[in-house]
Amino acid sequence: MYIGSCRLTFRLHGNDSLKGKRQVSRSLIERFRQRFNLAAAEVAAMDEHQRLVIGIACVSNEYSHAEEMLDKAVAFADNHNSEAELVDVERAVIAED
Repeated sequence: MYIGSCRLTFRLHGNDSLKGKRQVSRSLIERFRQRFNLAAAEVAAMDEHQRLVIGIACVSNEYSHAEEMLDKAVAFADNHNSEAELVDVERAVIAED
Protein backbone atom coordinates (compact mmCIF):
# COMPACT_ATOMS: atom_id res chain seq x y z
CA MET A 1 0.00 0.00 0.00
CA TYR A 2 1.26 3.48 -0.86
CA ILE A 3 0.14 6.67 0.82
CA GLY A 4 0.56 9.91 -1.10
CA SER A 5 0.34 13.23 0.68
CA CYS A 6 0.77 16.77 -0.48
CA ARG A 7 0.73 20.14 1.26
CA LEU A 8 -0.30 23.00 -1.03
CA THR A 9 0.32 26.60 0.02
CA PHE A 10 -1.63 29.34 -1.75
CA ARG A 11 -1.46 33.13 -1.65
CA LEU A 12 -4.86 34.81 -1.74
CA HIS A 13 -4.55 38.14 -3.52
CA GLY A 14 -7.00 40.85 -2.55
CA ASN A 15 -8.59 38.84 0.23
CA ASP A 16 -9.19 40.81 3.43
CA SER A 17 -11.39 38.50 5.52
CA LEU A 18 -11.50 34.99 6.90
CA LYS A 19 -14.96 34.64 5.35
CA GLY A 20 -13.48 35.19 1.88
CA LYS A 21 -10.70 32.73 2.65
CA ARG A 22 -13.22 30.09 3.77
CA GLN A 23 -15.10 30.43 0.48
CA VAL A 24 -11.93 29.78 -1.52
CA SER A 25 -10.90 26.96 0.82
CA ARG A 26 -14.26 25.18 0.64
CA SER A 27 -14.32 25.49 -3.13
CA LEU A 28 -10.83 24.02 -3.58
CA ILE A 29 -11.36 21.22 -1.07
CA GLU A 30 -14.65 20.23 -2.70
CA ARG A 31 -13.02 20.18 -6.15
CA PHE A 32 -10.17 17.97 -4.92
CA ARG A 33 -12.69 15.56 -3.40
CA GLN A 34 -15.07 15.43 -6.36
CA ARG A 35 -12.65 15.60 -9.27
CA PHE A 36 -9.81 13.45 -7.92
CA ASN A 37 -11.41 11.47 -5.06
CA LEU A 38 -8.73 12.72 -2.66
CA ALA A 39 -8.98 13.40 1.04
CA ALA A 40 -8.52 17.16 1.52
CA ALA A 41 -8.57 19.64 4.38
CA GLU A 42 -7.25 23.04 5.43
CA VAL A 43 -4.25 22.14 7.60
CA ALA A 44 -2.43 25.35 8.62
CA ALA A 45 -2.50 29.17 8.63
CA MET A 46 -6.10 29.11 9.86
CA ASP A 47 -6.10 32.72 11.06
CA GLU A 48 -4.21 34.27 8.13
CA HIS A 49 -6.32 36.09 5.53
CA GLN A 50 -3.83 36.00 2.66
CA ARG A 51 -2.45 32.46 3.04
CA LEU A 52 -4.20 29.13 2.59
CA VAL A 53 -2.63 25.72 3.25
CA ILE A 54 -4.49 22.62 2.07
CA GLY A 55 -3.39 19.05 2.65
CA ILE A 56 -4.44 16.30 0.25
CA ALA A 57 -3.91 12.55 0.54
CA CYS A 58 -4.52 9.36 -1.40
CA VAL A 59 -4.02 5.63 -0.96
CA SER A 60 -3.07 3.31 -3.81
CA ASN A 61 -1.73 -0.16 -4.42
CA GLU A 62 0.91 1.23 -6.84
CA TYR A 63 3.55 3.89 -6.25
CA SER A 64 3.18 5.28 -9.78
CA HIS A 65 -0.59 5.64 -9.40
CA ALA A 66 -0.22 7.60 -6.14
CA GLU A 67 2.34 9.88 -7.86
CA GLU A 68 0.02 10.35 -10.83
CA MET A 69 -2.92 11.29 -8.60
CA LEU A 70 -0.84 13.91 -6.78
CA ASP A 71 0.59 15.24 -10.07
CA LYS A 72 -2.90 15.77 -11.47
CA ALA A 73 -4.12 17.50 -8.32
CA VAL A 74 -1.10 19.85 -8.22
CA ALA A 75 -1.50 20.69 -11.92
CA PHE A 76 -5.17 21.44 -11.34
CA ALA A 77 -4.38 23.66 -8.34
CA ASP A 78 -1.77 25.55 -10.35
CA ASN A 79 -3.76 26.03 -13.57
CA HIS A 80 -7.46 26.15 -12.70
CA ASN A 81 -7.71 28.53 -9.81
CA SER A 82 -8.02 32.26 -10.40
CA GLU A 83 -8.72 33.08 -6.73
CA ALA A 84 -5.46 31.75 -5.29
CA GLU A 85 -1.85 31.52 -6.48
CA LEU A 86 -0.04 28.26 -5.73
CA VAL A 87 3.27 29.27 -4.12
CA ASP A 88 4.62 26.06 -2.53
CA VAL A 89 4.18 22.30 -2.83
CA GLU A 90 5.49 19.68 -0.41
CA ARG A 91 4.78 16.08 -1.33
CA ALA A 92 5.67 12.54 -0.38
CA VAL A 93 4.67 9.00 -1.24
CA ILE A 94 5.48 6.39 1.37
CA ALA A 95 5.21 2.61 1.32
CA GLU A 96 3.23 1.05 4.14
CA ASP A 97 3.20 -2.68 4.82
